[in-house]
Amino acid sequence: MVDESFKEFVMTRLPLLLLATGLTGCQTVGYYKQAIQGQYQVLKHRQPMSELIADPQTPVSLKEKFQLIHKLREFAATELKLPVNGHYQSYVDLHRRYIVWNVHAAPEFLLQPKTWWYPVVGSLKYRGYFSEPDAKRYAERLAGKGFDVFVDGVEAYSTLGWFKDLVLNTFINHSEPELAETIFHELAHQREFVRGDTDFNEAFATTVGQEGVRRWLLASGNSAALEKYQLALRRNEQFVQLIQATRRELESLYGEEKSRATTNGSMSTAGKRQQKEIIIGRLRSNYDQLKAQWSGFNDYDNWFTQAVNNAQLNTVATYYDMVPTFQRLLQQNNGDLEKFYREVRTLGKLPKTERHRRLFPAVSTQSEHHSSGFARTAT
Repeated sequence: MVDESFKEFVMTRLPLLLLATGLTGCQTVGYYKQAIQGQYQVLKHRQPMSELIADPQTPVSLKEKFQLIHKLREFAATELKLPVNGHYQSYVDLHRRYIVWNVHAAPEFLLQPKTWWYPVVGSLKYRGYFSEPDAKRYAERLAGKGFDVFVDGVEAYSTLGWFKDLVLNTFINHSEPELAETIFHELAHQREFVRGDTDFNEAFATTVGQEGVRRWLLASGNSAALEKYQLALRRNEQFVQLIQATRRELESLYGEEKSRATTNGSMSTAGKRQQKEIIIGRLRSNYDQLKAQWSGFNDYDNWFTQAVNNAQLNTVATYYDMVPTFQRLLQQNNGDLEKFYREVRTLGKLPKTERHRRLFPAVSTQSEHHSSGFARTAT
C-alpha cells in the first residue's frame, strides 16, 4: 500500500515542481506524466519482504533470495560503508522483464550523445520510459531526425533517496554475485552522486559494485564463485577494450572529416557511412575471434543482435571508461573505502572538465562528453 504522503507528493508537489522549472511543453508534460504514473504503479504494488518470508504461499526459492538480500544489505552497511537506510526491504513483481527502457541517441557522425535535462539530477545521457512501446516510439522520432538511436532495457535504478528502493523481479533471480553487484551498485549512488555527470556517477558505482562483490565472496569463503566472477570481469574488460578501440577508430573517421574540410574537402556522407560500416563490421569480426577464446561463453551475443551504431557504442563508455582510474584511487587509499569516498566527494566538487581530466587523463575534448549506461543499471 502506498502511504498518503507519497500520494500527496505525486498528485500535488511534483506537478508543481515541474511547472516551476518551466516544463510546460506538450511532449515534456507527457513524458513526466508517464514517469510519475510509472513510479506510482511500482510503489503501489510493493510488499514488505518480511511479510512475504512469513507467508507460507511464498516459494522457498524466493524466500531464500530475500534472506540473501538481507545479508547483502547488512554487508553493504557494515563493510562497504553504504547508506542502506531502509532500501531493499520491499518487493515488487512487475510481471515484465525490465522496469524501464532507456533511449540513447547520438548524431550519425559524432560520438557525442544527446542529453536531456531533468529536475534535481540535471543533465543525463538517456531518457527513460516505463513502457517499451513508448520508448521505441520516441526513439523512432529521433531516428527520423537523423540520430543513431538505441533502446536499452534496465533492470534496476536508484531513486537517490526520494523513495526507498525496491527489490524487483527484474533482478531477483540473478546469481549471487550478480545480485550483490546490483544492490551494491545502486546503493553507491546513494553514497555519492554528482548532478549532471552520468559518466562520473556510473563509473563510480560500477567500481563500488565490483569491489563489493569481491569482498562479499571473500568474506563468504566462496572461492569458486569468486574465481568465476573474476573471470567474468576479465572477459568484460576484453569486451570493453574492443568497444573502446572501435570508438577510437570512429573518432578518427569523424575527426578526419574536419581536417579534410580545410584541405582536400569533406568526405561525402556516403563515404563516411561506408567507412563507418567497415569499422563496425571489423568490431563484429574481432568479437567473434575473442569469443572463440571463451570456451562457449557468449553473454555479449545479444548486444550484437541490433545494428550497432554510435548511440549503442556510447552506452559502454560511461560505465567503464573511468573505472580504471577509480580502481587506482581505491588502491592508492589501500582499500580504505571511507578515504576513497572522501576523495570521490572532493572530485565531485570540481568543475566537470577538471573532474574528467583527473579521472580520465587520456580523454579528448570531444570524447569527454560520451555515452550513457551499458550495464543493466541506470540512475
